[in-house]
Amino acid sequence: MKKFISTMLVGATAMSMLVGCGNGAAKTESNETTESGNVQIDKLTIGFVPSREPDEIVTATEPLKELLTTEMAGLGYDIGEVDITVGTSFEAVGEGLSAGTIDVGLIPGGTYVLYDDGCDVLLTATRDGLSIESAEAKDWNDNKPTEATSDQVTFYRALIIAGPSAAGQAVSEKVNNGEELTWEDLDGLNWSVMNSSSPAGYIYPSLWLQDNYGKHISDLSHTVLSDNYGTAFSRLASGQIDVLVTYADARRDNEDKWTSEYGRSASIWDETNVIGVTDGIYNDTISVSKSSPIMDDDFKAALSQAFINIGNTDAGKEVISIYSHNGYVEAKSEDYDSERKAQELIMSLQ
Repeated sequence: MKKFISTMLVGATAMSMLVGCGNGAAKTESNETTESGNVQIDKLTIGFVPSREPDEIVTATEPLKELLTTEMAGLGYDIGEVDITVGTSFEAVGEGLSAGTIDVGLIPGGTYVLYDDGCDVLLTATRDGLSIESAEAKDWNDNKPTEATSDQVTFYRALIIAGPSAAGQAVSEKVNNGEELTWEDLDGLNWSVMNSSSPAGYIYPSLWLQDNYGKHISDLSHTVLSDNYGTAFSRLASGQIDVLVTYADARRDNEDKWTSEYGRSASIWDETNVIGVTDGIYNDTISVSKSSPIMDDDFKAALSQAFINIGNTDAGKEVISIYSHNGYVEAKSEDYDSERKAQELIMSLQ
């Protein structure tokens, strides 16, 4: 596995991506046009993965319906209804794209690779860079809190974060003292992981274990599956788990909840430490169902431009910030070849 995931081509072209139709989203049979001369599309269904609390995602993305409808109208398509749904798991969104019950999916690269027989990638998200990008865990602890920067990047890292439990603090102390963690240190911890298609919550931490210890997440003695990162941080705060795996800016997203909802009195930065840092992970995708009958080249090109336009506005940036996205650039399937290699390795170890 290559240590660094190269920066994606910054294009601003056809984002053949997002809308679909398997669930009733379809052009009229006669390709009927409206009074404005636009093509009528009855319904588009957009699926989000549950990397945040589902209710939080639904609320934050509600304005996307009007933004997308307005942009598409200016590009020749009148959308009757935009339906936004949050999958019960990362796999559920991938399966929905393959089945055609979801037209467009905002999914991680790992999920796209697992389901690329049934969906096409159209765009890759850009996001704000972080004040710390080191591959060394101690650097993240010495320079916390992590802050956002204005630099736009097309990759991110996953972190292995230890919490306030006694076992979590013990491994944190070793890292901060410059000591190497042993496999026995890690295997004695209670871990929270995500579904196996989650890059930050499973795939890349598994590769980190493989590179450093010749082991895999399935080799750990104590793991619990969390349905989203909010659940994982809640468990970390309560001491139910000692360590979790997540995307690099997740503590920023859960900073307020750490004290307001998760019951801690000290800040998340005081009570958590990084004990491992993965290689770079290519950013999330906007992918579309291959089985959608409305996904012709013209429609995908319009969708592509619509999402790029949305990502270039303040209102659009506010909506897509729920996933730490800041905009979108054109993507190609081969951009995710490193993810395919990661998946192959994971499968070979199971």
